[in-house]
Amino acid sequence: MLIGEIISVAIGALRANKLRSLLTMLGIVIGVGAVIAVVALGSGAQQAVKDRIAALGTTLLTVNPGQQRGGGGGIAIAGGQQRLTLDDAKAVDERATNLLAVQPEMRSQQQIVSGNKNASTTIVGTTPNYLEVRKYQLKVGRMFTAADDEGRQRVAVIGSAVVDNLGVTAPEALIGENVRIRGTQFLVIGVLASKGQANAFQNPDDQILIPINTARFRVNGSDRLQSISALAVSEDKIPDAMADIQRVLRRQHKLRQGAPDDFQIRNQADILATTQETTEVMTYLLSGIAAVSLLVGGIGIMNIMLVSVTERTREIGIRKALGATRWNILLQFLIEAVVLCILGGVLGIGLGAGGATVMSKTAGWSTQISTTAIILAFAFSAFVGVAFGVWPARRAAVLDPITALRYE
Repeated sequence: MLIGEIISVAIGALRANKLRSLLTMLGIVIGVGAVIAVVALGSGAQQAVKDRIAALGTTLLTVNPGQQRGGGGGIAIAGGQQRLTLDDAKAVDERATNLLAVQPEMRSQQQIVSGNKNASTTIVGTTPNYLEVRKYQLKVGRMFTAADDEGRQRVAVIGSAVVDNLGVTAPEALIGENVRIRGTQFLVIGVLASKGQANAFQNPDDQILIPINTARFRVNGSDRLQSISALAVSEDKIPDAMADIQRVLRRQHKLRQGAPDDFQIRNQADILATTQETTEVMTYLLSGIAAVSLLVGGIGIMNIMLVSVTERTREIGIRKALGATRWNILLQFLIEAVVLCILGGVLGIGLGAGGATVMSKTAGWSTQISTTAIILAFAFSAFVGVAFGVWPARRAAVLDPITALRYE
């Protein structure tokens, strides 16, 4: 029996049971599709983070409260000691050298109201140099000034995503209007241009900037900061700038010599590495869960192929009586299993790519379909076909032709 004839017979057997074949490869379709979609989401998130960090600039330093943890972990410090305040930011600005600018910020998630519309967004209390440090641009209006900050003025600069969430089509229409934040009216004086780097975890355009002293006394009721950002003079001066910040903050926090820092100083490379590690771990975890569907699908194929062998015992006996060898029978059933998995893999790739595209269009998540993931998923589906098709194929091949011909 020629190879072409064997393949023709195998495909004919699958076509004779179309519905059963389709249901059998459903597990493979779902498994491959889930793997492709999850990897696309993880790759897109990593690329979005890279783009955002590149947009922020390579000389940006970020100081956060909390002990720096090394590879072996660290000892947690009491929550009350893990803090940064406005006094810390002022000290860094006045005493640290090798810095171009220092920008403190405090954040809180609040419900905002404008007219008959409301939305949940991030309220960022910060200083007027936020645009310079964070590399934002104004689309319309102006940024608040140092005088606005000192006077605790109720003024706000809103992100482009907030404009969309409030159902406003023209950003210019919001200038001079009021938005209510935590029961307090704020005058909109500016709208930020879109960063255009939203991802599944954070949208940099979904925020409202207000003067930090206004945030302290009218919104948050605390002088605690989420972070302090600083621009180093140059990339070469980043280590010196980090050392300066560490020296100033250790003195501010009255830390004894030898005691660990109760804050973290990170440059953009550190943040990028940490974020990539996190997204990679999550991608691997979710891909592993999705890959279980491939295993279940493989078991389903093996089960159906065993049933098929039993159903076609007499057919196998006739083929052997007509001269088919064990190799011919084994190859026929193995081809059936592999074809089911490969077709399932192709449909799964289409499902995964389509799902990733839908997530990107509807949810606004950044996705990036990986060619490597497609190749690996396709190869793994073929491997599943071989691995789970061998036993049923071997069982068919070793059937005694006399016994098979007597089978009813």
